[in-house]
Amino acid sequence: MGHKLTVQELEQFADKFNDNPKNQVVARAAQKSGVLMASYNERVQGELTRVFSTELDTENVTNQQQSGRCWEFATLNILRHNFGKKYHVKNFTFSQSYNFFWDKIERANIFYDNILASADEPLDSRTVRAYLRDAGEDGGQFHMAAALVEKYGVVPTYAMPENFNTNNTNAFAKALGDKMRKDALVLRELKQAGKDEEIEETRQQFLSEVYQMTAIAVGEPPKKFDLEYRDDDKKYHLDKDLTPLEFLHKYLGDVDFYDYVVLTNAPDHEYDKLYGLPFEDNVEGSYRVKFLNVPMEYLEQAAVAQLKDGEAVWFGNDVGEQSDRKQGYLDTNLYQLDDLFGINSKMSKADQLRTGSAASTHAMTLVGVDEDNGHIRQWKVENSWGEKNGDKGFFVMTNDWFKQYTYEVVVHKKYLTPAQVALAEGPITDLPVWDTLA
Repeated sequence: MGHKLTVQELEQFADKFNDNPKNQVVARAAQKSGVLMASYNERVQGELTRVFSTELDTENVTNQQQSGRCWEFATLNILRHNFGKKYHVKNFTFSQSYNFFWDKIERANIFYDNILASADEPLDSRTVRAYLRDAGEDGGQFHMAAALVEKYGVVPTYAMPENFNTNNTNAFAKALGDKMRKDALVLRELKQAGKDEEIEETRQQFLSEVYQMTAIAVGEPPKKFDLEYRDDDKKYHLDKDLTPLEFLHKYLGDVDFYDYVVLTNAPDHEYDKLYGLPFEDNVEGSYRVKFLNVPMEYLEQAAVAQLKDGEAVWFGNDVGEQSDRKQGYLDTNLYQLDDLFGINSKMSKADQLRTGSAASTHAMTLVGVDEDNGHIRQWKVENSWGEKNGDKGFFVMTNDWFKQYTYEVVVHKKYLTPAQVALAEGPITDLPVWDTLA
């Protein structure tokens, strides 16, 4: 039987609150400026600097605007830094719209696969509900972006620029999601009725309609383009009639995504184990979405080593926690909410995952680190929120924040131990769609 609050209990709570005169002072501050600003720790500004012992030569940042494409932006940022370093053109950018287009088509194809494979499950099962919930959405993982790049290549931004719908994806995502959910009902009925001959024809019609919708909202991707740029030494370059795959192989052929491993730190899961999220795979027959779960120190060590070798690092994190978007600060001591409310809400990273208090919600790029005799003080972070956030788009992050709110780093396998390389290439333990790593 549940507990019923009594008038006497409520009066006791009120008396206890009012017995402490400090509560009224704190309440006025919180109600006037909001709980975040009332708990803001000004000391953070004096402790976080913008100087780093290891720093990549970067200038401009990209802007995903009102979209959930951070995973694509972070991946293409890694490639553009590679291109910029190799060809001395650090402000060169790749088209996000191009890979976004193909993701919509490929993800619809996988969606129909999953709907057919789960047709014998109830519509309200956790698995089917998760498929239907995510239909048409933007979010993704590193391996999803890698699969798109490998299959379709890349193009410069000017070859397929952003438009209103790529910068503001909600309306298109809703329209596409609703269409796919209706398609799911049709395919489930055909599968349950054993009408296999009709399924493929219907599926092709649905995919054609997805292509039509995406072409209208995003625009059709170019089949060929001219690569034209002026490098940092003002030297002019022109390479005509390239296909997106020719461009990738000719200019970025040394980047092999199979050499990269996603290290994750999920202490609510068993360490030294390779996990997969099959429901997040977006290109049939390409990269699997998978993570090698290891203690946090391995993420730190590998990320630092890759930065020192001059290569940026893709990392997944919970950017909404303890962050100042305007100033570009990521610090676990930024908002002193427990002090404001007089409570203790601290939880371990494992408990945060288990309770849903935190999760990997965003992808950014590490482009610098500040060390003192091997001790990591802070990191330089390239975000994809444009130049008006942080220091011209760059954030500074304490190592405590990195350890508490970072869940994934993407690093070359040469920075792993031999045992970790073997695990990363071994069997995968697939996780359900409702897992905390999802």
